[in-house]
Amino acid sequence: MDLGIAGRTALVMGASRGIGRGIAASLAREGARVAIASRTPEALVKTAEEIEGEVKAFGAETGNLEQLAGLPAQVEKELGPIDILVTNTGGPPPGGALENDLAEWQDAYTSLVLAPRVLVEKAVPGMRTRRWGRIVNVGSSSTRQPIPELNLSNTHRAAAVGYFKTLAGELAPDGITVNTVATGMFATERLADVRGSLDAAHEVARQTVPVGRLGDPAEFGDLVAFLCSQRAAYLTGAVIPLDGGMVRSI
Repeated sequence: MDLGIAGRTALVMGASRGIGRGIAASLAREGARVAIASRTPEALVKTAEEIEGEVKAFGAETGNLEQLAGLPAQVEKELGPIDILVTNTGGPPPGGALENDLAEWQDAYTSLVLAPRVLVEKAVPGMRTRRWGRIVNVGSSSTRQPIPELNLSNTHRAAAVGYFKTLAGELAPDGITVNTVATGMFATERLADVRGSLDAAHEVARQTVPVGRLGDPAEFGDLVAFLCSQRAAYLTGAVIPLDGGMVRSI
């Protein structure tokens, strides 16, 4: 299937490893020019070298909104106008509803809500001019079913979904789609940290995920590549679960 994104420029955040890397690899395989960004320059450069296709590394810290605001212009200068924006970031620290201090609350809000807002503000005008764009937010199953001891993620990822849903309605007439993927349990370092180890995470998945395993970041990347395609032009404003059937709500 030709997804119609060859030659398009994509910016993928949090792409040095895990889900972000899986997304970048899938987009590059479809012929997109891919800018990958994260706060770990050495790992990022290594990832850019390992992914087959046109991939370039850009250092960026989601907590530094001023730096982040200049990122789209850097990408455009080196790879071309941004047609595809994937907002992805690592999760905030764990904790119960009364355990995280206010500084952690502010950091989580900056990373999960304000940082995507800054990137959208810079990328959307060009998309509107060209009357084509794809924005995908990497969310979490916690927006449908809160995860115990992940209060900050539960709260701020839900806020981000509200923002992206609002944005989808406003941008639809301009040929720009906006969707969120609600992530389940994927084999990433983040999940290993939360569960104690990847082996422990595999065991939890075997018992609680209907398909009986963790997701592969490459599977996540393939779904995002479709959402960014010409074929997905009528799909917008959605929150799509990718969790192996883990969340049981309708």
